[in-house]
Amino acid sequence: MNTATPVLDLTGEPGWETFDAPALVGESLVFVSGDPHGSRFRIHYFRNSQRDLVARIWFGPDTAGPPGHAHGGSIAAVFDEVLGLAAWAAGYPIVVGNLNVSFRHLLPLKTVVQLDSQIISAQGRKVLVKGRLTDGGDTLYAEAECLCITLPQAPK
Repeated sequence: MNTATPVLDLTGEPGWETFDAPALVGESLVFVSGDPHGSRFRIHYFRNSQRDLVARIWFGPDTAGPPGHAHGGSIAAVFDEVLGLAAWAAGYPIVVGNLNVSFRHLLPLKTVVQLDSQIISAQGRKVLVKGRLTDGGDTLYAEAECLCITLPQAPK
């Protein structure tokens, strides 16, 4: 374990169930959440009482952008993983076609935050997923809208 980073509380709320993301999508999560003891990101996934995917995330020092705060690209990478995974968890094997992130407040480094996702619609091959990155309360750091495209079925 990396001794440079503290033990973090990334537990969910009562009634949430742990979600095993790697069991669903395998090695594709390596870029963002592949190192559970590193100094970049640490992420734990849950399903809330509405069965939506929720992530508790720690933005470590290796996500630095503006002094003392997370880089916007690191926040966008987290949205890409979580919102895409939310579609997969809802039964839609997808790739992300478009991701729009709106930044609201600077996110201090070494902060544990919560990303709530919601499937908004699914029409044809298009799946729309939205997410909000907060402190778990009133502070909104960023929100995003993700247009996902379902993968074509392989010929039999």
